Amino acid sequence: MAPQVKAIVTTGYGTNCEMEMAHACRVAGADQVDIVHLSDILDGSVRITDYHFLNLPGGFLDGDNLGAAQAGAHRLRHAYIAGTEERLMDQILDFVAQGGLILGVCNGFQLMVKTGLLPGLSGDYENRVVSLTYNDSGRFEDRWVTCRANPSSPCVYTKGIERIEMPVRHGEGKFVGLNDVIISAIEENNLIALQYVDPESGQPTQEYPLNPNGSILSIAGICDPTGRLLGLMPHPEAYHHYTNHPQWTRRVFDEEEGAGIALFRNAVDYIRKNIL
Repeated sequence: MAPQVKAIVTTGYGTNCEMEMAHACRVAGADQVDIVHLSDILDGSVRITDYHFLNLPGGFLDGDNLGAAQAGAHRLRHAYIAGTEERLMDQILDFVAQGGLILGVCNGFQLMVKTGLLPGLSGDYENRVVSLTYNDSGRFEDRWVTCRANPSSPCVYTKGIERIEMPVRHGEGKFVGLNDVIISAIEENNLIALQYVDPESGQPTQEYPLNPNGSILSIAGICDPTGRLLGLMPHPEAYHHYTNHPQWTRRVFDEEEGAGIALFRNAVDYIRKNIL
């Protein structure tokens, strides 16, 4: 049997987009897709390192207590696998070291920045230097946005993508950095993978609601220097079929497949070419 692309989608403690994310992985060509409760990883029943593609879906981990994904980040950093001295975070770091891909969407993105997995500057995946905070609008944003991919970014997921429409649904999506040095390093290393843009001009924007949260530099998503770790606030898994689009009855679409699948397909193709 040919080697198989294995994807894991975590769930539990408030996650609510795991079914969409798993479906996107399957549509993109992953051979095995498992939705796994975090408690099954913590009790040792499942190991993340047995997979190639880790998906951290959207939702409201622990009810967003202490801030979006903050409690979840503490779980990853401080919870131990049952009967061992291995932290859950240690297992994730081993997964990264062996070349695995991680995609964090919305709450998953918040989890990645609050554990320190992103931006991963200088290979540091444990110290938190950026965050996602309350939208400038002061309310939950549920709307569609247009994003531009950075062609100079090492990001595996955005290869071949120029612009893409996706929905956002979050209350804490404003990207901020610890200081200007961190933001400059992210920008200079082309770690800004996706930006909110004006759909008419195609240029990054701070204008609301085109930029739904007020993120600096119009940041919608960032990757690490390897390009294998990506976090973004918009939901690509929620655009898996053209009928997901709010204008599907008024537009002519070139393909039945939703544009969001491209990010997952790029991940699966990368695994086939570089890992298997």
